Amino acid sequence: MEKRAILFFVITFLILYSWQFFMPKSQAPVEVNNNTVKEETVGEKTDPAVKTADTLQKIPAALSENDIQANTDVEIKEITVETPLYIATLSNKGPAVTGFKLKKYRTTIEPDSPPVELYSAGELLKNHISLYFNTPSFQNADNQVFATDDDSFALSQGDTGKTLTFRHVTKNGIIIEQVFSFSPDNYDIGVKVNIANQSENTVNGSINTVINNLPKKEAKYYSFIGSAVYIDNELEELDKGDLEDNPEMAGNIDWVAYENEYFISAVIPGEKEKSKYTGVLQPSTGIITATHISAPFDVTPSAAAAKEYSLLLGPRDVSILKQFGHNLDTAIDYGFFTVIAGPLHFLLNFFNRFINNYGLSIILITIIIKIIFWPLTQKSQKSMKQMQKLQPLMTKIKEKYKDDREMMNKEMMGLYRTYKVNPMSGCLPMLIQIPVFFALYRVLGSSIELRHAPFLLWINDLSAPDRLFTLPAWIPWIDPPGIPVLTLLMGASMFLQQKLQPMVGDPSQAKIMMFMPVLFTVMFINFPSGLVLYWLTQNILSIGQQYLINRKPD
Repeated sequence: MEKRAILFFVITFLILYSWQFFMPKSQAPVEVNNNTVKEETVGEKTDPAVKTADTLQKIPAALSENDIQANTDVEIKEITVETPLYIATLSNKGPAVTGFKLKKYRTTIEPDSPPVELYSAGELLKNHISLYFNTPSFQNADNQVFATDDDSFALSQGDTGKTLTFRHVTKNGIIIEQVFSFSPDNYDIGVKVNIANQSENTVNGSINTVINNLPKKEAKYYSFIGSAVYIDNELEELDKGDLEDNPEMAGNIDWVAYENEYFISAVIPGEKEKSKYTGVLQPSTGIITATHISAPFDVTPSAAAAKEYSLLLGPRDVSILKQFGHNLDTAIDYGFFTVIAGPLHFLLNFFNRFINNYGLSIILITIIIKIIFWPLTQKSQKSMKQMQKLQPLMTKIKEKYKDDREMMNKEMMGLYRTYKVNPMSGCLPMLIQIPVFFALYRVLGSSIELRHAPFLLWINDLSAPDRLFTLPAWIPWIDPPGIPVLTLLMGASMFLQQKLQPMVGDPSQAKIMMFMPVLFTVMFINFPSGLVLYWLTQNILSIGQQYLINRKPD
């Protein structure tokens, strides 16, 4: 590649790499303040799109004196539900999902390492998902203890689903039921909230769904950690910086979620309606709270209302999210590289079905990309070779017209026309390949398929930096500590590639450009090994192509 193309690539890389830190997130379509949320949620008239008690089926719910008494004698208990995919812990306080372990995903690459915990039982204040009926008639609605006769149970593959019911009766005769439905073959947990009004007054309220999380680490590369909401057909991602202002949004919400690099906890309303989202960051603890507030609705005396939700807690796997529907696959966002990243992600999984090695799949994708750009690259390298031959003539022109830049440029252009050389042709292939590189960068940096995916030899996790042996932890920049063999090989291949290329430009510029392999090695040293493997393969193929061109007679 031409030296100016390399410099351009470095500058572009640094700009796009810094983009995530300096560019503001897109704003929600509608913003509301705290007072608006409170008034509309508990005091305003029912939204026309929300079903009222008069339009819902009325159910008999005659209560005895014992039923109407407050549930003050109910003890807090936890119920464990195990399926082939996960182990969930639910508390009857709330009620809430307080623990969730993914059985098919491990914390580290060690086979005996503990499973990934999206929620840790015993950390209710830090991590949980809960739903509650928010109304002035029900005080401390998010902190009540519900009665349940169910015990822990397990579901095996082939079993039918099972439900878990929580029930609470307020002093003024409002019956609240939450029915959780579990299936053995997916990550979807259904939740139905039933409200029966046996009081003498109409009850107005909303269903609030709370996702509470304490991030365990900072986001790396182009992955995202924070709260997300799909509202009015647009994805809004809010990291810690965005949540410091406690954002609020109103509109047609498909889902609300908490996301980290590879996993997601999402709440999906059963019906798409105008509702609200609030995000809160607790500065003292770093806890992120995302709340979905349904449209307010009325429950008249002797009537009932019901709302349904789905909880999806599992991997950010595009096939799982797309199968679930509700636009949940938009949670995997590659930004403005999506047009390229989507097909690359598809090809990565497609090849892996046959090769069963994501590292080899990356190499195969790199070869295909190289074949596609082969004619452009070949034309660029030939142009650089021609430019090298013109170097003595260009030097004479620069010396002759060193005090007349306009005349110098005019003579240079005449020289290019005479020998039919395009000085910009060396940059064109790199300009075209930059979007492909960054699209692949996004895919390889955040695809759960590469998490803990081995390649060969010491490379046992393509989503992590490659490390051989162990270095002292105090060595700066190398995290985790170790010898980055693959990255060093990439830097060496880049150095060899530059040595094979025709020297274009003055000697001082050439010396500066020879520093580029060092710069790239430092930049890539903490990148996922899958991305380094792509760049190393690209360099090796380019070296082969350059060698063939250099051997051809002029």
